[in-house]
Amino acid sequence: MFKIDKKILAYFDFIQPFLIVPIVVFSYVLISEANDVLSSKQVVYFGVGFAVFTLFFLFPIRKFLYLIPIFYWINIILLLSVDFFGVSKLGARRWLEIPFVHFTLQPSEVMKPAFILMLMYLIHKNPPPKNGYGLKDFLRLSFYILLPFVLIAKEPDLGTAAILFLTGFAILFIIGVDKKIWLTLIIVFVASSPILYENMHDYQKKRIADFISEEPNYQVKQAIIAIGNGGIYGKDRDEATQTHFKFLPIATSDFIFAYTIERFGFVG
Repeated sequence: MFKIDKKILAYFDFIQPFLIVPIVVFSYVLISEANDVLSSKQVVYFGVGFAVFTLFFLFPIRKFLYLIPIFYWINIILLLSVDFFGVSKLGARRWLEIPFVHFTLQPSEVMKPAFILMLMYLIHKNPPPKNGYGLKDFLRLSFYILLPFVLIAKEPDLGTAAILFLTGFAILFIIGVDKKIWLTLIIVFVASSPILYENMHDYQKKRIADFISEEPNYQVKQAIIAIGNGGIYGKDRDEATQTHFKFLPIATSDFIFAYTIERFGFVG
């Protein structure tokens, strides 16, 4: 057993609840209007999230650093198992079904904290020298970044994979790596970018084309209409037609911003 440090509340940021709780309330109100089943799950997610937060807030992680690699590799195993036991939704296999309950687990989301903790653990064990990490240490750390990146990108989930990729190498950039390594990587990336583009999935290429196109695609047009419909003060539930008539795609997650504006307007 471990003792709880009585001074732990001195390290707590008491402003955070005032920033987080309104988001929790907003999300529950919006999702409950759009999908009753999903709102019930949302309550469970909130409860689990709060319990996990409390555990790690009180948990003296410095005394149990050896658990971090175990946590990381368990998540790698979960990512690998998605290939064999994963549940497909919207054309991607990213979830594992939890037995006996109507819930799924997305290993790529759990990988985010595991991944950051693992980098912290490795850097703590081997701090960078004055001139930054050399090639050998850089490649060793890069392995722990690229392994989950490849597994998640394969699902495919390029968005989450890119977040891990950028976060990992941003951490290395801040911690310190030989400048020659960065320069070499930039040159290699620029030179190989056409090859990388050609090996993307068609939908990924379309997203890039839509991003740089002057003409917005269907999803963006519907989001703009929803935002315009919301106006200054928003619409009542029955008048939020973009969402409730299903014009706005995936309103409870990908387009939750447009849905929020349609309901609560610019002021909201």
